[in-house]
Amino acid sequence: MTQKNILLKLLPVMLAFFVMGFVDLVGAITNFVKEDFNLSDSVAKMLPAMTFFWFFVLSVPTGLLVNRIGRRKTVVLSLAVTSLALLVPMFGYNFPLLMISFGLLGIGNTLIQVSINPLISNLINEDKLASAMTFGQFVKAIASFLGPVVATWASVVSGNWKLLFPIFMTVSILATLWLGTTKIEEEKEPGASLNVFNCIKLLGNGVILFSFIGIMCHVGIDVGINTTAPEIMKEYFGISREDASFASSVYFLFRLTGCLAGTFALARWSGKTFFIISVLLMAVAIAGLIFFHSKEVVYTCIALAGLGNSNIFPIIVSRALLRMPGRKNEVSGLMIMGLIGGTVFPLLMGKATDLMNTQAGGLLILGIAVLYLFFLSSKLKK
Repeated sequence: MTQKNILLKLLPVMLAFFVMGFVDLVGAITNFVKEDFNLSDSVAKMLPAMTFFWFFVLSVPTGLLVNRIGRRKTVVLSLAVTSLALLVPMFGYNFPLLMISFGLLGIGNTLIQVSINPLISNLINEDKLASAMTFGQFVKAIASFLGPVVATWASVVSGNWKLLFPIFMTVSILATLWLGTTKIEEEKEPGASLNVFNCIKLLGNGVILFSFIGIMCHVGIDVGINTTAPEIMKEYFGISREDASFASSVYFLFRLTGCLAGTFALARWSGKTFFIISVLLMAVAIAGLIFFHSKEVVYTCIALAGLGNSNIFPIIVSRALLRMPGRKNEVSGLMIMGLIGGTVFPLLMGKATDLMNTQAGGLLILGIAVLYLFFLSSKLKK
């Protein structure tokens, strides 16, 4: 396959990565919904919990679905479900419909997260896989960054932040059509398991198990910072929700920057060294957010958290996939099941925040996740 043909096939895949970033809309939307319906922190955190719950339920079955219908078709299906998720809130703005929308968003994102990383491995050499996946995360981070920006822009310009739904739905439909008409040759996995039980048994491998928990912690930090950063700004400085939502954009801007830097760095440097530096940045960020209450320090810590968390996912997942190259679909399913961390950590953070009556309670929960990633760094090979 020529470089030109590879590029033509990569472009719709990268647009699919962009749509995958729509799951991070939950952070911006949750903070608007919390204020609109006057919800407690625990109840508001049910929205991201509903989204990420489906990663735990459907990730492994999705890995088996990929074995049956193929990676590209599964990604296309995910894009269609995401389009439907963004359509639902247009029928009415109420909490039940938002829960349905967030649930569909979680289902669509589960399908794409499981299938898109093995799909990209059909186009990229193994030695460049972590770098290519990081670039995909960079594209995803662009969408994550734009979510709060579009919501704030719509709120300020038209007084209706919900305009972000039709805007992002249009992009999702375009991605569905483009990838749906693109042909990509896929390798077969003759050693693939035929049932969920045999797939779950792969967690008996230490590398796969440690990686699974690592993904839980990574996503817990990602969703936790995304949803908590605006709340920190409101608690510490008493600013409006529109101004506070800028904190999420700062996080994703630096996550975006980190992904772009990681695309080149991981092609040249040790993944383990890069991983350790990333975890150190997150540790400094969490400590700073707990103990310092000046705007400059808070924004700096949010930025450091974005930089630190930008390359954790591709490093963990690429090593897990290469651990069992004949079982990529199922290993990918197990890794994406770890995104249940996006449900577990926000719920724990909400409880801790309500109990302590401060966002510092939720940040302490994230500190536990960072400590585990320090442990995981000792298990990585150079």
